[in-house]
Amino acid sequence: MSTFQAPKGTYDLIPPESAKYLAVREAIAAPLKNSGYGYIETPGFENVELFSRGVGESTDIVSKEMYAFETKGGTKLALRPEGTASVLRAALQANLHKLGNLPVKLWYSGSYYRYERPQKGRYRHFSQVGAEAIGAEDPALDAELIILADQAYRTLGLSQFRILLNSLGDKECRPVYRDALQGFLRGLELDEDTRRRVEINPLRVLDDKRAVVQKQLVGAPLLRDYLCDACKAYHEEVRELLTAAGVAYQDDEKLVRGLDYYTRTTFEFVHDGLGSQSAVGGGGRYDGLSEMIGGPALPSVGWALGVDRTVLALEAEGIELELPATTSVFAVPLGEEARRVLFGLVTELRRAGVATDFSYAGKGLKGAMKSANRSGARYALVAGERDLAEGVVQLKDMQSGEQSPVALADAVDAIRERLA
Repeated sequence: MSTFQAPKGTYDLIPPESAKYLAVREAIAAPLKNSGYGYIETPGFENVELFSRGVGESTDIVSKEMYAFETKGGTKLALRPEGTASVLRAALQANLHKLGNLPVKLWYSGSYYRYERPQKGRYRHFSQVGAEAIGAEDPALDAELIILADQAYRTLGLSQFRILLNSLGDKECRPVYRDALQGFLRGLELDEDTRRRVEINPLRVLDDKRAVVQKQLVGAPLLRDYLCDACKAYHEEVRELLTAAGVAYQDDEKLVRGLDYYTRTTFEFVHDGLGSQSAVGGGGRYDGLSEMIGGPALPSVGWALGVDRTVLALEAEGIELELPATTSVFAVPLGEEARRVLFGLVTELRRAGVATDFSYAGKGLKGAMKSANRSGARYALVAGERDLAEGVVQLKDMQSGEQSPVALADAVDAIRERLA
């Protein structure tokens, strides 16, 4: 065993388990690629202020969980705790919003970092796939993103998830609700940290999962009663579009999510088979974020879905993904001449798009066939001196055990035909 281990709260993805994570990422990304979203990749660390301004200094993410450090040159940076602020920063820096084709539709996949107590479904290093539609205020965009996430999960075979939906209002109506909520919360018996949150961002108190807090929130004013006519109409159109698309959702009047930049539409995907860490993803509209980080007014909406949590949801439902075979053909040379010839044939097969592996280090027939079995290959390609003298190789079906000679010159076409 190595002297070193992965840091606490992190994990390694190792074959064959890693194939499941790749399949989940690809399944989530597929509907986005088919809907006009282009891929974007941003650095793993950013200026600290990007997150303290955009995500919000009062959030747990920034105040307690963000990995922040100072470089040798004195620059204050942070490992990215979420993706939206970084994607919007990159879009602004590249002036994508000035190209005249709004909204700018982007998707991304990567690792994110938060310092918190490790537990199943909650790690200090985790993976997400996300999507952002930047520069347009349209209920159809909000509905589109929710529908695409629902489509991705359905494609994976998931059925036991719920979509929670709410509206957080806008800069016109939310301040009125904020004042009413603060007045209610100031009369409760709350700990010092929560009282401080009441003064900075009272909506975050609604998201407190502790039973002692939730019990006191019974009778709290609801945002729906304070929405202006424009926000009510906007939210109703989102709901109607989802219903027309056959996407089921549940109205959740206390749903606020954990980031300060959300306005109007907010939503969360939850899976009840995951226990306390039931959220598998979520997002919402963030019309003021661009201005918060120094850009122009760019109303936008987006989401991020957790790859780790999605894998756990699949396991909770007992779903086994049909993963493509990593190896279709495994070559077993017997002797130096066969080693040279088969290695050339392996190269040809790979160039022809056939997933092929090779028995290295001069293993004997028994050891090489064990390797072929472990690889999961459909066929073993075996050749010795006698085979080469006759101009053939032996093709063994690893499922039936049947073996037949194939002309060396025709081997690539013959193997491709059988695999098809």
